[in-house]
Amino acid sequence: MSSLINKHVLLGVSGGIAAYKSAELIRRLKDLGADVRVVMTSAAQEFITPLTLQALSGNPVYTELLDPEAEAGMGHIELARWADIFFIAPCTADLIARLALGQGNDLLTTIALACQAPLALAPAMNQAMWSHAATQDNLALLINRGAKVFGPDSGSQACGDTGFGRMSEPAVLATQLSECFSSGLLSGLNVVITAGPTREAIDPVRYISNHSSGKMGYALAQACAEAGARTRLISGPTQLSCPANVERIDVTSAQEMLDAALACKADIFIGAAAVADYRPETIAEQKIKKQGADTGTTTLTLVQNPDIIATIASDINKPFVVGFAAETENVVSYARSKLIKKRLDLVIANDVSRQDIGFNSDDNAVTLISATGEEYLEPRSKYQLALELVRRIAIAYR
Repeated sequence: MSSLINKHVLLGVSGGIAAYKSAELIRRLKDLGADVRVVMTSAAQEFITPLTLQALSGNPVYTELLDPEAEAGMGHIELARWADIFFIAPCTADLIARLALGQGNDLLTTIALACQAPLALAPAMNQAMWSHAATQDNLALLINRGAKVFGPDSGSQACGDTGFGRMSEPAVLATQLSECFSSGLLSGLNVVITAGPTREAIDPVRYISNHSSGKMGYALAQACAEAGARTRLISGPTQLSCPANVERIDVTSAQEMLDAALACKADIFIGAAAVADYRPETIAEQKIKKQGADTGTTTLTLVQNPDIIATIASDINKPFVVGFAAETENVVSYARSKLIKKRLDLVIANDVSRQDIGFNSDDNAVTLISATGEEYLEPRSKYQLALELVRRIAIAYR
């Protein structure tokens, strides 16, 4: 069944009579679980009001490039980073031309230039405009750059003509958009992902843990499932909902996570969890009371936890193993050392000392490290980053 659960759909509405269909389209997208935000051109506002689309989407509608209320006055960058897909419906001949030229003379076209998420278009125009060589050339250029095009349909038009140029119906467009998230890159493969923190008990009420939210691992699990993999997510304690079509195995400690990982068959293993390196040597059966009243100190003896990803990578029939390296300094050099020492196929390194990305943030930026090189992937939402990482993992695995 088609689904857009937890997807961020940025809907662009341009100035054609088909703009009235955008109201129904928003409803259809939300029915499939999408969070929808709307960007309108000035011409679109002549056909349907921002207030209507705000009421239907439940979010403010964006119309101005230079918005003093936007964070740091950079609203187009905020929206570009937020989107999982940028869907323009209706998309007029004029807008197709401006997109092809790479213009950025209003909010919508500026977002199109800044957005790293996929672009999808639902053309809507007079049949003669649709068949014009200039429109077809512009559209071919956008398709060559990776844009997806849905429609148009053939039928009677507002101008009285009949032919291709009608915007496809909202229900059809919503279904087509949901199918954009099913790549098939990992079809038929078993993928096991660890995510979140582990908790190492000190006594019945205290534990050692870290700041990992699990968001990156959960985003990877969602992206793997959408790529066609049979996906198991071994999760430490988090507040996150399990992605659709993913089997979640809940664990608490590092040892429980290792046991679960060893019990799962995997073609690809992704170790995204922030596993505690150490655990208390003994766990007190009762709550530990204050000690050392004279010095104000106490001693906790720690022992090393098993290294989950190294254990998986050391198996004689090891899967394709992808590790994470969360570092606060010398990020790339430490990550490369981990790649070599633990016999990993890829390492995804991120700088957790940065406040704008990493732990608990919705965004992330990483360096992908292999035996032959490294590549920095710029900041974007963790889901967008997961899609790109899954694409690269699939290529490396194949």
